[in-house]
Amino acid sequence: MTHDDRLSTILATHSGRPGALLPILHDVQAAYGYVPEDCYQPIADALRLGRAEVAGVVSFYHDFRAAPAGRHVIKICRAEACQSMGGAAMMAGLEHALGMKIGQTQNGITLEAVYCLGLCACAPAAQVNGQLVGRATAEQLEALVTEVSA
Repeated sequence: MTHDDRLSTILATHSGRPGALLPILHDVQAAYGYVPEDCYQPIADALRLGRAEVAGVVSFYHDFRAAPAGRHVIKICRAEACQSMGGAAMMAGLEHALGMKIGQTQNGITLEAVYCLGLCACAPAAQVNGQLVGRATAEQLEALVTEVSA
């Protein structure tokens, strides 16, 4: 199925549904791994919205990606509980160890900020390739990525 075919199928699935923008964007991201910019206009046209409205929603919600993620995705919780338990220092240590900043993808690794993983009692929290990690340390997260890469 081509890029256009997949998008057409997604748009047809949600045709006529009120409030379809978010479900469409979730389906597009599920199909492509991110929301390609060349999908914005067809989505806008299908929903009678402006392209900027679609782009604004993609950029507003942290769950939507504007570019493909790496093979490994590390999500660092930036919510208050994690920050109060050393999350900023843990994140800085991980950024240093990986040689990258939050929001970047390098060497097959994507480093993202999220705002609550639901592990407040085990702060600071992170997620590596879908695996939740409580009381996370930079060394522990780096080791998990290295272990999965081997």
